[in-house]
Amino acid sequence: MLDKIIAFSIKNKIIIAMMTLALVIAGIYSAVKLPIDVIPDISNNQVQVITLAPSMGAQEVEQYITAPIELATGNIPNVTEKRSISRSGLSVVTLVFKDETDVYWARQQVGAQLKEVEGQITKDMGEPMLAPITTGLGEIYHYVIHTKPGYEKKYSATDLRTIQDWIVKRQMAGVEGLAEVSGWGGYIKQYEIALDNDRLNAMNITISEIYEALEKNNANTGGSYIEQQSNAYFIRGLGQVKTLDDIEKIVIKNINGTPVLIRDVALVQFGKATRYGAVTRNGKGEVVAGVTLMLKGENFNQVSKNVKERMAQIQKTLPEGVIIEPFIDRSELVGRAIGTVEKNLIEGGLIVILILVLLLGNLRAGLVVASVIPLAMLFALCMMRLFGVSGNLMSLGAIDFGLIVDGAVIIVEAIVHRITLSRKHHQGLEKLTQEQMDSEVYGAASKIRNSAAFGEIIIMIVYLPILALAGIEGKMFIPMAQTVAFAILGAFILSLTYVPMMSALCLSKKTEHKRNISDKIMDFLQRVYSPVLELALRFKKSLIAIFALLFLVSIWIFNTIGGEFIPTLEEGDLTVEISMMQGASLSQTVETFTVAEGMLKKKFPEIRQIVTRIGSAEIPTDPMPIEKGDMMLQMKDKKEWTSADSREEIQEKIEEVLSVLPGVKVEVTQPMQMRFNELMTGIRQDVAIKIFGDDLDELAKQAKIVGTLIAPVEGVTEPTIEKVTGLPQIVVEYDRNKIAQYGLSISDVNMVLNTAFAGNVAGVVFEKEMRFDMVVRLNSNLRTDIHNIENLYVPLPSGSKIPLNCKFRLY
Repeated sequence: MLDKIIAFSIKNKIIIAMMTLALVIAGIYSAVKLPIDVIPDISNNQVQVITLAPSMGAQEVEQYITAPIELATGNIPNVTEKRSISRSGLSVVTLVFKDETDVYWARQQVGAQLKEVEGQITKDMGEPMLAPITTGLGEIYHYVIHTKPGYEKKYSATDLRTIQDWIVKRQMAGVEGLAEVSGWGGYIKQYEIALDNDRLNAMNITISEIYEALEKNNANTGGSYIEQQSNAYFIRGLGQVKTLDDIEKIVIKNINGTPVLIRDVALVQFGKATRYGAVTRNGKGEVVAGVTLMLKGENFNQVSKNVKERMAQIQKTLPEGVIIEPFIDRSELVGRAIGTVEKNLIEGGLIVILILVLLLGNLRAGLVVASVIPLAMLFALCMMRLFGVSGNLMSLGAIDFGLIVDGAVIIVEAIVHRITLSRKHHQGLEKLTQEQMDSEVYGAASKIRNSAAFGEIIIMIVYLPILALAGIEGKMFIPMAQTVAFAILGAFILSLTYVPMMSALCLSKKTEHKRNISDKIMDFLQRVYSPVLELALRFKKSLIAIFALLFLVSIWIFNTIGGEFIPTLEEGDLTVEISMMQGASLSQTVETFTVAEGMLKKKFPEIRQIVTRIGSAEIPTDPMPIEKGDMMLQMKDKKEWTSADSREEIQEKIEEVLSVLPGVKVEVTQPMQMRFNELMTGIRQDVAIKIFGDDLDELAKQAKIVGTLIAPVEGVTEPTIEKVTGLPQIVVEYDRNKIAQYGLSISDVNMVLNTAFAGNVAGVVFEKEMRFDMVVRLNSNLRTDIHNIENLYVPLPSGSKIPLNCKFRLY
């Protein structure tokens, strides 16, 4: 079979040449379209259920939202892991499915099960929603929206967030390949009715009456149409509020014929929603950030290109003085990684070509063999695109050109040798005819082809165990084995077709052989090798014993040198995981982290930009409490570093600089390294220990014991213990006897408490296409002290009212 292929290739040179040209064209096309990334995406197949509950504490979130969702999704098939986070105002339940499960099927199953909890999780608690269809490495482009110098006072944090939500995000929505754009930081604009407690009491008005008035005075209507002459006129009643002045003029009720307006009991103003995250930049205060999430399975190259093109267009539409600036652009990291791969491949290819030409002693033969390298690579790229293997450090960086040209070297060397011997066979013939050349090439190639094929098959068999890996290991290393196998398979096919054809066409037909440097090198190696071989054969037992001893020594060394899952990549940028004491306020966290940014910016000229993401984003796929943040350090090129010579050194110096901040813990890592740790364990640190149980106090106690035990271990930094208890709380206790005495319900009292501080939405206000919530809550100067709600009135069924007069307990 192989002989027939070789004979066909030699006889039909034009056909093989055209097929080779087709391979080149297909390979170049595949190279352009091939998905490129740094390393394979090891994200597991997961679906997240996110519920925002701004008015609920952590314990209520766990009881009323997280637990019912976990119970409802407990019987979904193909689920391998389930984990959840319950924090004040936020619930995130993560379900991990088997890798072969279709993500859309998985989301359909989760969505169907969520229908079961609709009755348990009411609208006022929160509405569970599925996170975007993305992966752990889907955050491909992070940007900040800030003002140019001189425009700082013109745009507030609220203005910047409005620009993000209603200009940037809306225009990014149509970008092909994006799953979602999530906002972070700033203030979400609201129309706020800030109630004055004393005025409410003086006019005997309850919060319920405020809601009722707002709902009745904020709606448009239609009156069908009327016909006049030949025209039809549609009738619209425009009753929606448009301005703060419109809200102020809404009538709550009439007292003795005198209307009481909203402005009589409240201050109507622009407010802001309760937030659980913020973004600061370069030690100069708050900005607004955005995160683009790539749709799972999309081509990173194309999506990144689409995002940048759209960003350039959006920049032209922004108000004067506002700019968008990226602080994490994964395409830069990909460019550096692929640049490294390209450099290594080119250098490796040149070295192989030099060795081939030098040792074969024939320039034409060396070039024929060397040409197999790019052709085999193009074949591998075609197969990678066909099988959905992305180009990255693991796949492309594993290619060994020596393995690729192994079969071609054997065949070409045999052909050159046979041409030389043909001088004797043809009685001193100095030059072969094309027909004789074809015959000699076929004879040499067919004779040696089985030996070459056997060697290539052995090499491919070595990679078969890697193809059997599963889980994270499989996702990481299978692309490497596939790419190497594709390249060797391509080299095998080329050695049967292209190499014999090119040898018959391009190699010299002269039968005379002149001694050259290749012969001298081989003679020298033969003189060295022969006595070594004789010595080895003479002392067989001693040699076997020596190598057995070396094998045992190597096993001992292997067990002592340590190891990593993958080598730590030089990503170029750094991340400082920074946290304060549990219970720290968001304003205090922002102030402290701003100081930390200023210290680093002043100390390290290598830092181009610092952006700190605090707490959670609009879409909290990576939820953090408000006392924690990720400080992203966008670094200059390593050649420009002056404070340190290596990444490890600058990491130590950054930790040393920030160690002076009281009550702050820091850990310096890299953006993707941090994300990989979290994907594999659910925790960002390199090593995670999880303790399970249903008693939070006991869990906290055991966590401290574990932390004490592992702290003295050599090589371990100070352990970070996740806090599950100890969050400061103010608890309002209801007197059920009094509530029953007055015929009230808990929901009546809860509504007053919820409105007073968290605020409740009473409608929306439209500004052209933008829409903002109209929220009722206490005035800001009254929300600083919970005792201010003692005199809020609760309406009784009888029509009268009583003050709340709560009892408080501080935890």
